[in-house]
Amino acid sequence: PGLKKHSKTMGKTRGLGAGRKLKTHRREQRWADKDFNKANLGSEWKKPFAGCSHSKGIVLEKIGIEAKQPNSAIRKCVRVQLIKNGKKVACFVPRDGCLNFVDENDEVLVSGFGRKGHAVGDIPGVRFKVVKVAGVALSALFREKKEKPRS
Repeated sequence: PGLKKHSKTMGKTRGLGAGRKLKTHRREQRWADKDFNKANLGSEWKKPFAGCSHSKGIVLEKIGIEAKQPNSAIRKCVRVQLIKNGKKVACFVPRDGCLNFVDENDEVLVSGFGRKGHAVGDIPGVRFKVVKVAGVALSALFREKKEKPRS
């Protein structure tokens, strides 16, 4: 009279022999977690920087990229071939007139643009920016603190 049967619908497998089932289920379910996926898929190595924050490259050409609507401008960018893997990327050259410091065949240091692989603002398809030219920071050249070395 006072005993209720414990009616359990679906849940975790229990018992002595359940170890394998629990282990495989956990292993499959971990892939539903976005952070786990990102850490273990290995797609980070297929990106141009291959898991690094910065990368060196050689300037192939200077290009002007038109800004997206509703803005109207030509954003000054360069095509860079990365030294480590030969991949070609488009990089934004920040600040007014800094494109004049960058010449073809210069060695530049390139970093991400701050949105983890997304284009920023009104510049379509550009995910990187130039930080240094010939070993000198662009900001130092812009503020006239340093000069670019003659090669």
